[in-house]
Amino acid sequence: MTYVCAVLLLLLIFVSYRYYKIKKTVTEDLPYLSTKINDIIEKQSSERVLVTTNETALRDLLVSINSLLDYHQEYIADGTRMRTSMNRMLSNISHDLKTPLTVILGYIETIQHDQNYTLEEREKLLAKVNGKVMEVGHLISKFFDLAKLESNDWPIDMKTTDVSEVCRKAILGYYDTLTATGFEVSVDIPEEPILINADGDALTRVLENLLSNAIRYGKEGNILGLALRQAEGHIMIDIWDRGRGINEKDVNRIFERLYTLEDARSSSAEGSGLGLTIAKRLVERMNGSIAFTSVPFKKTVFTVTFKHE
Repeated sequence: MTYVCAVLLLLLIFVSYRYYKIKKTVTEDLPYLSTKINDIIEKQSSERVLVTTNETALRDLLVSINSLLDYHQEYIADGTRMRTSMNRMLSNISHDLKTPLTVILGYIETIQHDQNYTLEEREKLLAKVNGKVMEVGHLISKFFDLAKLESNDWPIDMKTTDVSEVCRKAILGYYDTLTATGFEVSVDIPEEPILINADGDALTRVLENLLSNAIRYGKEGNILGLALRQAEGHIMIDIWDRGRGINEKDVNRIFERLYTLEDARSSSAEGSGLGLTIAKRLVERMNGSIAFTSVPFKKTVFTVTFKHE
């Protein structure tokens, strides 16, 4: 009986000690945690909460708190990046619309106030006005397309698609433009059908955007290529040129909304900066991926990849 009482007494002492330790931890550490967390949030600091303790429960709590702080910091960084991107986009939209509209107004004022132009000269000016109006309309259409993609309002009809045929039609659609502008054309598309699960119209739009991009920015190289290949359960479509390429400092921004050649490759080229963004969004909606490699004046390649089961 005396042995049992001794054991119970020791157990009571141990429990009391543990209670004292836990209470001490709660009394000393939790106020510090509260103050430190509030300070980190108020200052938007990247600090983390550090407390030396042997209490497993408190260590687990600290891990959870620091994970939440990491998430909070990333959320703030994402918000900053988004605001910067939106400000840049609004600035570029304003610029891209203002430039052709200024030209249109200039042509119209010339036609209205200069009576010395012949009928033929006026018709030429009106043709230029029409071209600029079409340019503005095309740009606005791209803005709407991107808005629909980013709000998931662009319907994607996934079905069995012959990617060989899509590639052939895409390059043929640009063949006259390529030959008229002095491009040599390299095409490597297998004769047999290659079937993937994709939206044929969306894939055509992707290839058209990439081809248009290669024509616009690869003209110094005077050659453009399209290759369709298979490797390790994947289908890859390569569109390449030997133009100015993309500088290393720009590689992480090339798919940004409205990040144009004016920012990256050349200040003299024109482009809305939406083509690559739309292409990337469409490829991702079809469960594919898009990437690129670039060595200026040697080879710039955009590769669209889909799984081939």
